[in-house]
Amino acid sequence: MPLQMSKDVFITCAVTGSGGTQDRSPHVPRSPQQIADSAIDAARAGAAIVHCHVRDPDSGAPSRRLDLYREVTDRIRDAEVDVVLNLTAGMGGDIVFGGVETPLPLGRGTDMVGATERVAHIAECLPELCTLDCGTMNFAEADYVMTNTPGMLRAMGQMMTELGVKPEIEAFDTGHLWFAKQLVEEGVLDSPALVQLCMGVPWGAPDDLNTLLAMVNNVPNDWNFSAFALGRHQMPYVAASVLAGGNVRVGLEDNLWLGKGQLATNAELVERAVGIVENLGARVMTPAEVRTRLGLTKRAPVAR
Repeated sequence: MPLQMSKDVFITCAVTGSGGTQDRSPHVPRSPQQIADSAIDAARAGAAIVHCHVRDPDSGAPSRRLDLYREVTDRIRDAEVDVVLNLTAGMGGDIVFGGVETPLPLGRGTDMVGATERVAHIAECLPELCTLDCGTMNFAEADYVMTNTPGMLRAMGQMMTELGVKPEIEAFDTGHLWFAKQLVEEGVLDSPALVQLCMGVPWGAPDDLNTLLAMVNNVPNDWNFSAFALGRHQMPYVAASVLAGGNVRVGLEDNLWLGKGQLATNAELVERAVGIVENLGARVMTPAEVRTRLGLTKRAPVAR
């Protein structure tokens, strides 16, 4: 694979995620105001896109509450700084089996809902982007499966397209890219598509460079892609993705640390990424430039 480094790069900040990190760092935001403030700080630091989940303000547990999504998006839209809004649509596809001898009944933490409910906050808030986890996958936990059937993905993808919200395809392995191309061929998703290559998430694609290049080589040439890895590999993957011709993602969803013993904020992670991108000789794109490249339209949410 020849070196085809990106010259113009957009940075996504994944602000809080849905993992159990809320008690591992005081910087992981919980309340809508904290999530919005952290997203705004990341935008000021150079992130063109903020990718947002919501959490229960008291417990920090992941949530799908519409009022929390609405408050986060309203606060970000009301801020003086411009940023492209990307909301998760990954919630509502979680199966926790009861155990290896008694898989049924399903265990605590199972959260399975229909396509319309999984996209309800997207329909109300109308962000420019939302995620579409393009496959089913075993996660690190013994009995947890992230569940996204072909029928569910076709239904959700069609809803997103009809809403005018561009899906960011989350690809955790090469088969997810295979199905994403099928969705485009069927007309469920528009082309050129946007892909996030999710590396090093157990048990998806490992975060070695050979696998990254295999993933990149499965992305059509006219599509846009970004890539990230978890933990200590987050910043090396900023460089790796740029060198492979892509864009970058950082943030507390994927990594809590700036350095050994030093817990990070989202803004600090974005600042570090900006430095890497610019030191490679590339330029960090603005939100307006990203909207032009991806064909996005900034819209008002549905009236209450």
